[in-house]
Amino acid sequence: MTQPKVVIIGAGIVGTSLADELTTRGCTDVTVLDRGSMFTTGGSTSHAPGLVFQTNGSKTMSEFARYTVEKFVGLGAFNQLGGLEIATTEARLTDLHRRLGWAQSWGIPGELVNPAQCRELHPLLDVDRVLGGFHTPTDGLAKAVLAATAQADRATSLGARFLGDQEVVEVLQRGGRVTGVRTAAGDEFAADVVVSAAGFWGAQLGATVGLTVPLVPMAHQFAKTGQLAELRRDGQAPDAAVLPILRYQDKDLYYREYGDRLGIGYYGHRPMPVDMATLLTDTAGEAMPSMLPFTEDDFAPAWTASTDLLPALGDSKVEEGFNGIFSFTPDGMSIMGEHRDLPGFWVAEAVWVTHSAGVAKAMAEWILDGAPSVDVHECDLYRFEEPAKSPEFILTTSSQAFVEVYDIIHPHEYRREPRDLRVSPFHARQRELGAFFFEGGCWERPAWYEANAPLIAELSADGVAFPERDDWSNRFYSPISIAEARWTRQHVALYDMTPLTRYEVSGPGACEFLQRMTTNNVDKSVGSVTYTLLLDETGGVRSDLTVARLAADLYQVGANGPLDMDWLTRHLPESGVTLRDITGGTCCIGVWGPRARDLVAPVCAADISHGAFGYFRAIRTFIGSVPVTMMRVSYVGELGWEIYASAEHGAKLWDLLFEAGREHRAIAAGRIAFNSLRLEKGYRSWGTDMTAEHHPGPAGVGFAVSKKKADFLGKAALDGAAEPSKVLRSIVFDAPDAVVLGKEPVSVDGVVVGYVTSAGYSATIGRTIAYAWLPAGVGVGDAVNVAYLTTSHTATVHAEPVVDPDMTLIRR
Repeated sequence: MTQPKVVIIGAGIVGTSLADELTTRGCTDVTVLDRGSMFTTGGSTSHAPGLVFQTNGSKTMSEFARYTVEKFVGLGAFNQLGGLEIATTEARLTDLHRRLGWAQSWGIPGELVNPAQCRELHPLLDVDRVLGGFHTPTDGLAKAVLAATAQADRATSLGARFLGDQEVVEVLQRGGRVTGVRTAAGDEFAADVVVSAAGFWGAQLGATVGLTVPLVPMAHQFAKTGQLAELRRDGQAPDAAVLPILRYQDKDLYYREYGDRLGIGYYGHRPMPVDMATLLTDTAGEAMPSMLPFTEDDFAPAWTASTDLLPALGDSKVEEGFNGIFSFTPDGMSIMGEHRDLPGFWVAEAVWVTHSAGVAKAMAEWILDGAPSVDVHECDLYRFEEPAKSPEFILTTSSQAFVEVYDIIHPHEYRREPRDLRVSPFHARQRELGAFFFEGGCWERPAWYEANAPLIAELSADGVAFPERDDWSNRFYSPISIAEARWTRQHVALYDMTPLTRYEVSGPGACEFLQRMTTNNVDKSVGSVTYTLLLDETGGVRSDLTVARLAADLYQVGANGPLDMDWLTRHLPESGVTLRDITGGTCCIGVWGPRARDLVAPVCAADISHGAFGYFRAIRTFIGSVPVTMMRVSYVGELGWEIYASAEHGAKLWDLLFEAGREHRAIAAGRIAFNSLRLEKGYRSWGTDMTAEHHPGPAGVGFAVSKKKADFLGKAALDGAAEPSKVLRSIVFDAPDAVVLGKEPVSVDGVVVGYVTSAGYSATIGRTIAYAWLPAGVGVGDAVNVAYLTTSHTATVHAEPVVDPDMTLIRR
C-alpha cells in the first residue's frame, strides 16, 4: 500500500505524537509545521502544567489517557507520582466512589483512602477538612515539551521533518481534494493529507476551508507560590515533584509541585473566552501567545480556599501567574475526523496533554487503516447537530463546559442553555400535560408527564411496586415513569418519536446503495421494514437502522444521528442516489400497547388487522384527514405502530390520536418508560450498549447480519473475526430497590470482569434490568456483583429477552 504524504499543522504535543504514530507505522513522508519555534512553540503544550488524571466518565477518554501515560513513561517523559482527589463534602465523597467505579470499569488502578491516608500521601493537607480521597497510583505529571521533543526525534529518525516559524495561511486544494499548504513566507508543501493539530488556532484554520471546528479558546488561571519550607529537600531540582498531583474539586482547584514551590490551577473563575483577532496584541508582553496576563481579582477565592486546605501556604503568596489558553468544546470532548467536503483535510483539536498520545494513535489508525481501534464517536467532528454549530451555541455551551470542569454532573443532567432549539409539533400539548423534558441532539424529549401522577395510586392498589430510590438515582427521575411503563404494557400509550433521525434515500441506485452499506437484506417488497446495521471496515457496529421500502426506488431510514448522515454521505455514488435528512420536516408518534389497535383502527383509513398489516411492514394511509406512513415496528415490544406525518400535520395527528384514545385510557408516556421497556425486550441502544468497538455477534445483534448477502461494507472483517472474549448480557438485579445508572463495574467472585452500559427499572418484573459487557464464559444463571456509589448489588445473568421471550405481545 502506498503511504500518503502528510503535512501536520502544529508541533505541540498532538502534532508530534501524531508524527511519531504515523512514522512508526511506515508512513514516513511527514512534515510538521508550526508558527512558533521547536518545541516550545507558544501553544498550550508550552505552558501546560502536565497533570494527567486518567479516570474519566468516558471510556474513550480514559483509554486515550491510559495510552498517553504508558507511552510517555516509556519515553522518560512522565513522572508517575500518582494522583489524589480529595473530598471535603459528602456529595464529593460519594462522587469519588463513582469515580472509583469508572476506574475499575476501564481497568485503571485506584483505591479510596481515608483522611489519614490522604495526609500520608500529601502531608500539606489539613486533614480535618478532608473526608476522604481517591488515589490513582499510575497518574502523574507529563513533561509535555520533553515528550514532544522525544517523539519528534524518533519521527525524524524515521524520515519526518519538523520546521518552525512556518505559519500556515492557506490549505491548498484541487479537484475538491487537499493538495498541500502555503505558509506566510510563501513556501508551499505538497500533501495528500493535511492534519490540523493547531490547538486553539484550529477553529480559525478550519474556517479557511469552510469547516466549523466547534471550540472556544478559553483562559484558565495558573499561579506559582513562593518558596515553602515544607517542600524544600536537599539537592532537589528546581522543578522536582515528589508528592502526588492533587485535585480539590469542591473548590475547582488542582496543585502540583515545582521544587519547593507549589503550582495552583483554578477553574472557579468566570469563563474568559479569548478573542483570537486581538490575541497577539493581548499577549505581546507575555512569554508566549498562549499566556494572557494574570487577573489577580479572579484568583482571590482560589487563594483563600488553598490556604484553608494547605495551611503551609499561609506564610506564602502568589509570586507569578498567568491566564493560560486551552480549547473548550460544547461537550468537553476532543474533535477528530476528516472534512467531509474536502477529503484529505483532518482535524485533531481540543486535545489536552492528558489524552494527546491516545488521540494521535487513533488518528494514525484512522488515516492509514480507515478506522481507529478505539471507538471515537464521542469525539467525531460530525457528532454535532446543525444548531450546535452556531457561534452562539458553541460559545454558550463551551463556556458552560469550563464552569463544569470539576462539577458533579448527573448522567441525566442536561444543559440549561440553549434549550427549545428543536421541538416537535406536539410540544405545546406536552407542556399542557406537565412534561419534564430531557435534551438530546438539541431536541426536547419528554422524560415523564406529571399528568400521569394519579396512576401511581391506582397501580399501587393493584400491587405494582414503586421502590424508594437513593438521592443520586432519584435526581431527574420520577416514579411516574414506572406507572407509564406499566400502563403501556396493560393499556396503550403515545410516545413522541419525532427526535428519531430520519433519512429519505431515493433514486434508481437507492436499493443497491443500501444493500452495499448495510448488513441485512433490504431488497425486499415494497412495504417491507428491515432492521439492519452499518459497519465500518473493521466490522465494528457504527449504527443500527430501520429501513422501510416505501416504493421501488424510495426508502425511509431510521437512524441514530448526524454521524450516520456523515457516513452515508461519504459513501454515496456519484449519481443515482439522493440522500435527504427529513427529520425536521416530519414528526412521529409511537402508539403501543395491547389496546393500540382498538385506538388506531377507528380513525385509520386502512385495514390494520394483524392479517392485513403484519409485523415489520409499512403502509401509507390516513389518520382522519392526515396523510401518514405507518410502520408496524415497536422498540418497546408491544403491539403498535410508528406513525409518521409531515410536521405541518403534527398537532392535528396528536389531537386525533389522543382523543381516540380517551375511551381506552390512553396516556402520553416519556423517555424513561421507553428505555425501561426496550431493556425488557432486549433491544440495544447504539452509542451506549454497542459502538464501533463491537462486532454484531457479541453485541447481540448478529441476527441483523444476512448470511445470504454476497457482500457489504465490513463483511470481510466479520468473516475473519476471532471468537469474542466479551459479550453483551442482560442482568437482572436481585433486590427490588437496587438501581444503577450505567458505567458501573461488574464483578464475578470478587474480580472486576466488565461494566454496565445501560439500565432501567422494569415495571413488569419489579426489578432493575441492565446490560453489561462480560466475559464470554459468564453465562445465563451466573451471579454477578455490581458496585454502585457507596454500596453494591447482586444480580443474575438472564436469558434475553427478559420479558415476553416468545414475542407474542408484539404480534397480536
